[in-house]
Amino acid sequence: MIILIVGAGCFGISTAYHLLKRGFTAITVIDRSEILPAKDAASNDLNRIVRTSYNDEFYSKLAKEAIQSWKNDAAEIWGDSYQESGVLLLGYSNGVGTYAHEAYENDVNQGVRVLKLDTDRAVENALKEMLGSQAPSSIDFRGMSGYMNYDSGWADAGKGTLAMISRVKALGGEVVGGKTVRKLIRNSDGLTTGVECVDGCSFDADLVVLATGSWTPSAFPDLGLEMKCVATGQCVAMIQLTKEEAETYRHAPVTLDFETGFYSFPPTKEGIVKMALHRGGFTHTVDGVSTPRTATSHPENGLSIPKEVLNEFRDILRRMYPDLAQKPFSSTRLCWYNDTPDGDWMIGKHPSDLGLVLATGGSGHAFKFLPVLGRVVADAIEGTLDSQLVKKFAPDRPVARGDLSRIGMVAKELVLDQLTVPTDLIA
Repeated sequence: MIILIVGAGCFGISTAYHLLKRGFTAITVIDRSEILPAKDAASNDLNRIVRTSYNDEFYSKLAKEAIQSWKNDAAEIWGDSYQESGVLLLGYSNGVGTYAHEAYENDVNQGVRVLKLDTDRAVENALKEMLGSQAPSSIDFRGMSGYMNYDSGWADAGKGTLAMISRVKALGGEVVGGKTVRKLIRNSDGLTTGVECVDGCSFDADLVVLATGSWTPSAFPDLGLEMKCVATGQCVAMIQLTKEEAETYRHAPVTLDFETGFYSFPPTKEGIVKMALHRGGFTHTVDGVSTPRTATSHPENGLSIPKEVLNEFRDILRRMYPDLAQKPFSSTRLCWYNDTPDGDWMIGKHPSDLGLVLATGGSGHAFKFLPVLGRVVADAIEGTLDSQLVKKFAPDRPVARGDLSRIGMVAKELVLDQLTVPTDLIA
């Protein structure tokens, strides 16, 4: 069976890996970017949160399996991509029924090492204990509560994706960059049998897997996905620390506040602290469809974010980490997600085209599952996916709820004249 996978991000490359592990031999992955992983893809970034803390038991269990691979397969595949820094989860204060409360219960039931932090003093003490004797006295989490998950952390997204690409090649898969798909090729019965690229070449296949992330709705408008998924830009900002400052925060956990959507990471080896908002994000509508706006498509300002969000980042830092709020931002980025209304992925055969499998809809929380995500897609391809998961991930599923992990789920349209300029980054 010849399988063509379009997209070398976390969905596509993980699917290739798991199919090859199952004995499939004719696996080709193509991607629009000449250099992989693509520099403007969500799967290529400084870091991504890796957490078991979900209010959905399925994701919580799957994340635990993924973390086991991040750790146990480090020598063979991942190297030092994964760092178990711990994750400080906030937003527990509203009590039973909140996302954080249900996530805590799932973590406890799985035997995850957690520490409940019922008061702001407990939060600050736990954080200062991790930072050690050099913990800044200015840290302030007044009015906040939550818990510490010691069995989670973060992963270097670019390094992890590249490691999986290398593994796919080692297993005999073909990975081809610089191939932008112009259209799907269909037979007389309307079934997809391959793709045609903008450079004129084509790829034939018995099955095509679309793993094109946030580009899916705009690149394939004829698939009827406009009410099923939407490309949203999520705001990210970075601060460059001095060597001494980086050492101060070296042992900080990831901080994730479910009440505001704010999250931040400990400094990278290069001393960069990244922060972002897990929210509804921003759309960029072109011809009626939200389309990613990146440094590749808009080199002049494709990395800029709305000024209002940059100001909010600084306000949050003034509250939590006042020392960092005094520093300039070194860079910003809009990271583009393919969001589904309920936050569940879109994995399965297209309802009117059995030659086409959709593997997308990451909704901002797929990367952590890189080691195991392709197993779910491979199960869908082979027809062995659990019946409840078939319904959960069906491209044509009815959607009756929102993504409870994200506040402000309604995306706003980007206003281009309100994007940041270099002088806005100065403290």
